[in-house]
Amino acid sequence: MTIALIDYGAGNLHSVHNALRKAGAENVVITADADIVAKADRIVLPGVGAFRACRDALVAIPGMVDAMNDAVNQRGTPFLGVCVGMQLLADAGEEFGRHEGLGWIPGTVRLIEPTDPTVKVPHMGWNDVVLNGANSGISALIEAGEAYFLHSYHYEAADPAHVAAVTDHGGPLVAAVARDTIIGCQFHPEKSQRYGLSFLSRFLDWRP
Repeated sequence: MTIALIDYGAGNLHSVHNALRKAGAENVVITADADIVAKADRIVLPGVGAFRACRDALVAIPGMVDAMNDAVNQRGTPFLGVCVGMQLLADAGEEFGRHEGLGWIPGTVRLIEPTDPTVKVPHMGWNDVVLNGANSGISALIEAGEAYFLHSYHYEAADPAHVAAVTDHGGPLVAAVARDTIIGCQFHPEKSQRYGLSFLSRFLDWRP
């Protein structure tokens, strides 16, 4: 099984690669080649930094977004987006202006605005991941536990049924979104120790 880990300059690329290997993946290919992504058995999109910069870098790779769309939305290749890689699944992000996302899971990425003024932004550190019962189709992949977060913007999903898990930081925040063969996690599995490796292992075994 080939795992295509998309290389578009994301800062967490190699740590995600190492975590996938530790989770049991034998053939992880770090690639900016759209043809390799198109033929992969699993696709992983990492990401840290600003929404616009990550989107622009991804779009700048010739044929990459088309290859991703064809593989995931036409042929049902399992896909994982991590942190900003998850946020890019949205219709748009509002960091440094409004910028178009992939539009795979309807929603908007907005600045975290805690209801408690003593709660700091960014949301940084370990926090609970709580399953959302409205998305029962993903129950075999994601589980409750504690994961590591680092973000100032959060995913507001248009349809609550696409929210796989939530966390709390001065109010509820989306921890994971999912539909069909697509899942995105706001937490960093590569920094979440046993919980993160267990999550990646289940993604590798996932047969949606």
